[in-house]
Order: sequence, then C-alpha cells, then structure tokens
Amino acid sequence: MATNTKPNMIDIELDSTSPEKARAGILVLGAFAGGRLPISSKKVDDASRGKLSAAIKRGDLEEKTGSTLLLSDVPGIQAERVLLVSLGKREEFGDKAFREAVSAAAKFLANGPAREVAETLSDIDVPGRSQVWRLQQASRIAADSAYRFNAPRAQGAKNERGVRKATILLSGKVTEEAKAAVRRGLAIAEGVALAKDLGNLPGNVCNPTYLANAARALGKEFKLDVEVLDPDDMKKLGMGAALSVGQGSAQPSKFIVMEYKRGGKSKPIVLVGKGVTFDTGGISLKPGANMDEMKFDMCGAGSVFGAMKTIARLGLPLNVVGLIPAAENMPGGRASRPGDVVTSMSGQTIEILNTDAEGRLGLADALTYAKRFDPACVIDVATLTGACVIALGNVTSGLFANDDELAEQLLESGEETGDRAWRLPMFDEYQDLLKSNFADMSNLGGRPAGAITAACFLKRFADGYRWAHFDIAGTNAVSGDAKGATGRPVPLLTEFLIGLAEKRTWGRRTPGARAA
Repeated sequence: MATNTKPNMIDIELDSTSPEKARAGILVLGAFAGGRLPISSKKVDDASRGKLSAAIKRGDLEEKTGSTLLLSDVPGIQAERVLLVSLGKREEFGDKAFREAVSAAAKFLANGPAREVAETLSDIDVPGRSQVWRLQQASRIAADSAYRFNAPRAQGAKNERGVRKATILLSGKVTEEAKAAVRRGLAIAEGVALAKDLGNLPGNVCNPTYLANAARALGKEFKLDVEVLDPDDMKKLGMGAALSVGQGSAQPSKFIVMEYKRGGKSKPIVLVGKGVTFDTGGISLKPGANMDEMKFDMCGAGSVFGAMKTIARLGLPLNVVGLIPAAENMPGGRASRPGDVVTSMSGQTIEILNTDAEGRLGLADALTYAKRFDPACVIDVATLTGACVIALGNVTSGLFANDDELAEQLLESGEETGDRAWRLPMFDEYQDLLKSNFADMSNLGGRPAGAITAACFLKRFADGYRWAHFDIAGTNAVSGDAKGATGRPVPLLTEFLIGLAEKRTWGRRTPGARAA
C-alpha cells in the first residue's frame, strides 16, 4: 500500500478578473452578519440586482461564521452558482473568523458539484494581516480540504465530486509575492498530506522498515542524504534506550537520518520525530478500547517527514536534519519488563517503570545523536503523554523549551498558521519525580504533571544546544466519524523554518508581513 503520489488534487491560480465576470462552476463570496457585503460581493449583488441582499434579508444565510448558502442561476454573472459564506460580525472579523470562513468554503467545495471554482474570500481585509498571509492560509486550507486518504477498498476509490481547479480573485495586480504565497501554502499542504498519509496507514503496513523506505523515497525525489541504521548499527552506538522499545516485536527497529543541505555552512536545524509505528504499551499493556488509534503514535515522525518535504519543495536555503527513532512496541518474550534498567547512548541509565512510557526512550537516544551535527537548535515532536491531552485537549499542542527565544519563535509560528501551541514549565523541582533507586533516573514521574515530567526526562538528554519539545498527543489525530491524522504540527514547523530562511525577526514586525 503506497501513500498518495499527488496528495494535493487541486490547482490554484491567481486572477484579477472582476467577480461578476469570472467563469466558474461556483463563485465563493463572503457576507458579514447583518447583511454588510465586502466589495467583491457588492459587485455581484449589483450585477444581479440585489439577489444576494434579498437572500440575506430573508434569513437564508445564518449569521454564524462559516455558515454557507448555495445559490443557483444568479442573474448578471458568468458563474453557474454562488456559494455565500458568512463572515460573522464585522467588528469581530479576524484570524479565526477568516480561517473558519475559508475552511467552511473549502470543505463544501471538496465535496461539491463544481470542478472549477473562483473565490474572493482571500481578497477581504483581515485586521493586522497582509494579503500574503491571507493567500498562504487560504491556499493551504483549500489544498488540505481536498486531501483524501487512498484507503484500500474492494471497489476502489470513488472521488467523482469536488473541486480540481480554484482561482483566487484579487482586486489588485497579481504580484510575484502573491504567487509565492500560494506556492508556500500548497507546499505546506503537501507536507501535511504526507504526514497524514503515514499516520493513516495501518500498523501492519507502516512499520519501521516502511518508514525507512519512505525516507529513501523522499531522499530520491528531493536529493536528500538518507541513512538508515539497523539494530546492529544502533547497538554499536550504544542506543540501549531506543533499542529497548522494539525488542518485543518481530519488526526490527530503525534509526532514520535525513539531511537536507541547502544552507551552505550554516548550522543545521535538527527535527526529531517519535516513530512508534504501533504502541500496544508492551508488557504494560494498554486497554483494548480504541487501541487501533495507536497506529497514530508515529505522527511525530510523520510531521518530520512532512516538514522535510515542504522545505525541499520550496528549496529553502537552510540545512535541516530529520531524525526518526522508529520501533514497534509489542509484548513478547523479548520485550522490556517493568523494572528493567537500560543504558542510553549518553551513558545515563534508565529504570523502565512502565513500558508504555516508551516514546521518550527512543527520543532520548535521538537527542544524544543530534549533538554530532552541532545544531543551531533541536526540535522534537512526539505523541508523548495522555496528560497533555488532559491539560490542553485537542486544540493546542504542548510546548517545552530550554531557550526562551526559541520558544517565542515557535509560539508565534503557531499563531501565524493557527496551528497553535502553549508553553508549559520545566522547573527543576519536577526533576525529583524521576528519581530511581536503581538507575540514574526512571522513565516515569507518576500521574501528577505527567507531560511536564516527560519533558524533564527529555531535557536530561538535550544538553549543550537550544532545544524545544512538542507534545502532540492531543492534536495529532481526531477520533469518531472523522477519524484520521491531522498532519499537525507541520504548518507550525514549516512556518518556523520559512521564517528562518527569510531571516525573519520575530516579535518586531507587522503581523502577517514578511521580511523583504
């Protein structure tokens, strides 16, 4: 089973055609609560002799942001239909409302009757945000909404509806900067799609060897240097912590290294992703309910794959290294037991109190391995703790860092994209919860402050460089009818990397503006 070869099944272009003259299956227009129309919508309303105003006055369009109304046979225009999207109250229109309106339109269009559409939402001013920001957000959201996982089905995939070409209508001149914003949005969506694909694959397909082959394929496509370490190689390096995770599985563990070299002599940014391709909990077996979702335990690795693909697609002038400790955590005769003591690559010993606190063991050795690159910074991403889900739910990723400036840069990147994070503390007092009578530390700090003690554990291996840790246990995937990987935090990571490539000064610029 392969991942999608062309995940973004949508082409986006820019045009300065006036909306009433745009030829499309659906023309997307916005309307504020109370009936106030943006300039583009007003042009269509005038051309149709008040068709939009009449529908709004009748109450056909709900005022709640993101509500939609499809109108057919609107007179005086070239489009076959009009999709009217509520923008909410004008005085409350900002980042959140803009994204909600664009997302609502994109979701409708992804399953709608028209193959070619035109939209005007990106031309509506958002306070404090530039046109470039709006175009990048809208392009990413539109492409992401068109994502479909290529699930194996007896009858094959059926995708007869949905948009394939979108034209964003601008009231002014189409500039190269605007075109670049669309390219960035599409490239980020492509990275998100790869992360989703890897996360959505079943555990009997996406095992450590599959991830290794996916890295080789990515390396071949984008000329990345890729090295895959087998268990014998890992043993020679002293990766006892990482090896302990997968020793109960018939699937051999892998340690994947991907290097993107476009930044000359600059120090690399190292991204580390937890790659537990299925997590039963090992001997400390998880409850059976919803255990199928433990295939998502490698979404940290998926996000690193996605970020690497985006920066390679954009050709950013950076050096970036992706490290993936990949393993399958299974019970078995060779599996780690509670009470076992292992020696990490750093030489520090770890008492394994719970084999379901395994992700941090692989990350520990990866963080030690990262030192050899003399990194500018190291960022790890992991579905690490249920405690983070309790603390932050599925809205916000948890962020920990040993460097305030790095933390602020990452937090702002999250605000830029709507892929937000929240910083939690790592006070030294929490380290006492990791004490062990039989090793340098235990791998578990108990129920209180579980996300924090997990981060404090990792901090012991992130010595000598700037480091940040994302706990994405609540944001990596959704359950229920919409079950699937989210691709987060690829938007945040790639926005951060784009900012570095642009030599952006965080906190000292107009929101949404970009460095020249």
